[in-house]
Amino acid sequence: MIYILFLIGLVVGSFLEALTYRLPRGENVLRGRSKCPKCKKTIRWHDNIPLISFALLSGKCRDCGEKISTRCPLIEISTAVIFVFIWQFYTGRLPLPLVFVVSSLMIAIFVIDLEHRIIPDSLTFLGLGVVLILFLVTDIPLLYIYLASGAGAALFLLLLNLVTQGRGMGLGDVKLALFSGLVLGYPVVILWILIAFIAGALVGIILITMGRAKLKQKIAFGPFLVFSFLISLVFGEYISFLLFPYL
Repeated sequence: MIYILFLIGLVVGSFLEALTYRLPRGENVLRGRSKCPKCKKTIRWHDNIPLISFALLSGKCRDCGEKISTRCPLIEISTAVIFVFIWQFYTGRLPLPLVFVVSSLMIAIFVIDLEHRIIPDSLTFLGLGVVLILFLVTDIPLLYIYLASGAGAALFLLLLNLVTQGRGMGLGDVKLALFSGLVLGYPVVILWILIAFIAGALVGIILITMGRAKLKQKIAFGPFLVFSFLISLVFGEYISFLLFPYL
């Protein structure tokens, strides 16, 4: 099953690679074949097999020899590994198919925010809608608790946005918090925020020390929220019990 799931992850990762490339550029995500950015030739189906085609083509376009961005295999492999990771360790309340869908959306948000410093509302609201529908058809009483968790997380980040006048936190992060809190619930949502800020602070210190960033330079916070989300999604209930035994 792990090998099948890994292959599914590669296929999903291939779609996410195309989505994260097209969506910020305003291109149609669902229609049209992938093309080489340089020669504009349509990529043949047998040159678009996840990971395998990249290796067989030595990372170059068959037509013009332009190097294929390493983002393609990286997103494919990362998605596959995350899928297997979730399959092995996830023990939460949400059904696994939904967890894979939510995780895929989070991977897309991670890549787009890292590359363009934006979190598309379309991805956030899609995830929010899917999770809301699930709660409405399965467990309405539980929905109120998880909605409160999402609202609380969003309100906290919104206050940071207002205090810092948008320099420390964007509104995209606020909307993502509503989605993430709805998925994670209480008290895991507290752990999610805690890990995100710790990870962000550590990476910020490292970048400043290495001279890769300045003290007042704005760094995309979405990737840290996504990283923390995936950790909290899988291990959140266990870690929360250890850190917050009375919550």
